[in-house]
Amino acid sequence: RSDPSTSTMPEETVRVLVRCRPFNKREKDMSCDGVISMTSENGKVTITKPADGATKSFTFDSCYNMDSNSKAIYEEMAFPVVEGVLEGFNGTVFAYGQTGCGKSFTMEGIPDPLHRGITPRSFEHIFQEVSVRENTKFLIRASYIEIYNEQ
Repeated sequence: RSDPSTSTMPEETVRVLVRCRPFNKREKDMSCDGVISMTSENGKVTITKPADGATKSFTFDSCYNMDSNSKAIYEEMAFPVVEGVLEGFNGTVFAYGQTGCGKSFTMEGIPDPLHRGITPRSFEHIFQEVSVRENTKFLIRASYIEIYNEQ
C-alpha cells in the first residue's frame, strides 16, 4: 500500500459530473429538440422549458454535452479514481439518474472505441497496470450493482 502522504489522489474525494447522452434512434426519428445546454468551462447546465423559454441553471464539477465521448469522461473522472485504487485506496464511481438518461450508456458503453464505457475502461486500466508491475502483489475485488425499475 502506498504512503497516503505521497498519493496522487486529489484531496476532494467526491466530484459530481453531469453527462447529457446523445439522442437515441427513437428521439432522432421523432425529431426531438434538446432542452439542455452546457458550458463545459464552468460546469454550468441550463435547462430550458419549451413552453415558455424559462430557464433554470445548475453548476457541477464538470459537464459533458451530447457530443462528448466516454473516453474523455473516463480520463477526467474515472482515471484518477482507478489510479488511486492502484495505490491502495478504495474507489467508487456512482451513476445516478432517471430511467433513460444515459447511466448504462456511460458506464457500459457501446462497441465504438470512443464510447466504450467507464466499466470496461476501468478493468482494462487495472489489469494492464497489474500485468506490468514487478514485485507487487494485488488482490482485486470488484462489486457491481444495477438497480433497474427500482428493483
